[in-house]
Amino acid sequence: MEYLIIIIFVVGYLAIALEHPIKINKTASALLTAVVCWTIFAVSGSPETMLSSDRYLLFVQELGEKASSLSASEIHLEYVIEQLGHHLNEIAQILFFLMGAMTIVELVDAHHGFKLITDRIKTKNPVMLLWVVCIVTFFLSSVLDNLTTTIVMVSLIRKLIPDKEMRLFFAGMIVIAANAGGAWSPIGDVTTTMLWIGGQISAGAIMKNVFLPSIVCMLVPLLYLTFTLKGNLGDFEEKGKKSKNGVATGNLMLVLGIGALISVPIFKTVTHLPPYMGMLLGLGVLWVVSELINPDLDESEKKHYTAGHALTKIDMPSVLFFLGILLAVGSLQSMGTLANFAAYLNDTIGDNRIIITLIGLLSAIVDNVPLVAASMGMYSMDMYPQDHFIWEYLAYCAGTGGSILIIGSAAGVAAMGMEKIEFGWYLKRISVLAALGYFAGAAIYVFMHGGSAAA
Repeated sequence: MEYLIIIIFVVGYLAIALEHPIKINKTASALLTAVVCWTIFAVSGSPETMLSSDRYLLFVQELGEKASSLSASEIHLEYVIEQLGHHLNEIAQILFFLMGAMTIVELVDAHHGFKLITDRIKTKNPVMLLWVVCIVTFFLSSVLDNLTTTIVMVSLIRKLIPDKEMRLFFAGMIVIAANAGGAWSPIGDVTTTMLWIGGQISAGAIMKNVFLPSIVCMLVPLLYLTFTLKGNLGDFEEKGKKSKNGVATGNLMLVLGIGALISVPIFKTVTHLPPYMGMLLGLGVLWVVSELINPDLDESEKKHYTAGHALTKIDMPSVLFFLGILLAVGSLQSMGTLANFAAYLNDTIGDNRIIITLIGLLSAIVDNVPLVAASMGMYSMDMYPQDHFIWEYLAYCAGTGGSILIIGSAAGVAAMGMEKIEFGWYLKRISVLAALGYFAGAAIYVFMHGGSAAA
C-alpha cells in the first residue's frame, strides 16, 4: 500500500511538473493525486502496515474500549478519516488565509490603491528596480509572512513591469526574497512559527542568528542577476482605457489594506487565534468600507469597487491546487512515510548538519510543514534544548529550501498561480540561483554556529 501511494504521488508530481507538455492543468493533477492517494489509503484495509507509526498507535490508544468492538479494518478506516479531517482542518486555515489576502489585494487594486506606490517608482532600470523590490520583499516578509508578501509584491510588479518575461524573473526573485525574509522571523514563515510556538527557538535568537544567512540567501542570486539580467521593463499598451479618476479612494484602501495585512500577526499575538481569523477580520473591515464609500456612484458602477467583485477575480484554480498538493503530502505524513524517512536519514548519515541540509532540499519537493513536524518529533528537546543549532538551522533550511522549486513553498505556489509561471521555466531560470543562495546561506550559518553540531 505505502509503495503504491508513493508511486502515485511521484507520478502526480511529474504530471504537475510537465503540465504544459501533457496539456493537463496542474490543479487537476494535484486534486486527482490527493484523492487517489487517500482513497487507496482508506480502502487498503491493511492496518498491519501502520503498526510502526507512532501516530497510528496513539490513535488506537485514544479509541480505548471502542477499539475492542471494531475489527482491524474498521480501526484503520477510522484512523484514515480522522487523519483526513485533521489535515483538512490545517489546510483550510491556509486556504482561507490565502483567499482573504488575495481578496484584500484585489480590492486595493480595484480602487487603484497601488498607484500611490507605483507613481513614486520612477526608475526604468530593471536592475535597480529588482534591488528595490527584493529588499522591500525581504523585510516585508519578516513583518507579515512570505505568502502574503508574495501576493502583495507580485500584484505590485504587475503595475510596474509590462514585459511578461521580465516580470517572471522578478516574480522568481520575489519568491526567493520572501522565503529568505520569512526564515529569520518567528512570524515570517509557518515553519519558523511552528518552532517558535513549540519552544524550540526564541524570537530574539532566531532573528540574531539566522538574519545574516537569510540575507546572503537572497543576495547571491540577486548579485548574479545584477550582472546578467538583460532586457527592459517594457511599455504598457494604451488602449484608451483610463483609470476611473472619479473614484478617489485609492489611498484610503491602500492604507486600510496594508493595515489589515500588518495587523494579522498582532491579532494572533494578542488573541492567540489562528492567523486566518485576523485575515478575515481585515477583509471584513475593508468589505464594509468598500460598501460605504463613493455613495454618489450608481449601483452598476459601484459594484466594481466592492469586495464581492474582488472575490470573483481571485485565482481559485491556484487555491484548489494548493488544496490538492497539501492533501497528497498529508497522506504520506499520515502513513508515517516522512517520519520514517527522517529516522532513516538519522540512522544512515548521523551528521545533523547534512541531515538538516537535505531536509531543506526535500522541502523543495514536498511541503515543509510536515517535514518540520516530523523533525520536531524526531529530535528531543531534552537532548537539543531551545535555540540549539539543530532548531535554528532547521528554520533556515526549511524556510529557504522551498525556493529551489516553484511548488516547494506557499510563496512559490502563489506566484505560480498569479503569473502562470511554468514549472519548467522556473526550473531552468531560477532554481539554480535559488540553490546557490540556499547553500551560501547554509554555509554562513554552519561556519558561524555549527562547529559542534555533527553528532
